Amino acid sequence: MEALWVAKTGLDAQQTRMTVVSNNLANVNTNGFKRGRAIFEDLLYQNISQVGGATSQDTEQPTGLNLGTGVRVVATEKSFTQGTTVNTGNPLDVMISGRGFFQVLLPDGTQAYTRDGSFKIDSEGRLVTANGYEVQPALTIPNGVTSITVAGDGLIQATMTGQVDPVTLGQVQIADFINPAGLQPRGQNLLVETAASGTPQVGNPALEGRGEIVQGAVEGSNVNVVEELVGMIETQRAYEMASKAISTSEQMLQYLNNNL
Repeated sequence: MEALWVAKTGLDAQQTRMTVVSNNLANVNTNGFKRGRAIFEDLLYQNISQVGGATSQDTEQPTGLNLGTGVRVVATEKSFTQGTTVNTGNPLDVMISGRGFFQVLLPDGTQAYTRDGSFKIDSEGRLVTANGYEVQPALTIPNGVTSITVAGDGLIQATMTGQVDPVTLGQVQIADFINPAGLQPRGQNLLVETAASGTPQVGNPALEGRGEIVQGAVEGSNVNVVEELVGMIETQRAYEMASKAISTSEQMLQYLNNNL
């Protein structure tokens, strides 16, 4: 019975959606995390009777008889809406208010991008991520710094011990993409460029549509717990309905075996 296989595709699709929802909820407290959304599409159709087919010499069939074969998850799309602002007071914590990504140099020499601005200083004074990946453009914090200021346009200045005037250390630059949804997530709060994302447009913050830098805060996730719980309930109900379809189809087969 085809209904069994059609309902089975529904179970698979809802199970995948539940995985996406679970990942969103698991990362509700992850810095810079962007929630994902499962996108569904219907599968091929069996055209039993073609719409528009002739029913006589002068008439045609206004509707056809098309039987669907189920559903599948065709994509998981990330939403790049602004996440929550988490004020930390740490001068090395920065967030982007608006579009754009911080640039990170990976050990293999390639670039990755992140919205997680909870930066640290390594043993050589370099500005790095929590995993030790160097922030780009490279920036070194010298010894003897008493305070650091990061302006909205990314300019970083420090006050040194025994000096009155601040010293400019460098400038944070951020990258923007024409299609951020095309970036490939790779874990560790990082995304990498793909052919779908387009090439990065790198520049100073607060220019050409790029967001501004906010010091002393990090961007939380954009996961709405209530919304995810509603999505979880919807997924559970859809899964139950698909299971019910399988159960009903099995009962119909049982009736045929026992009564015909």
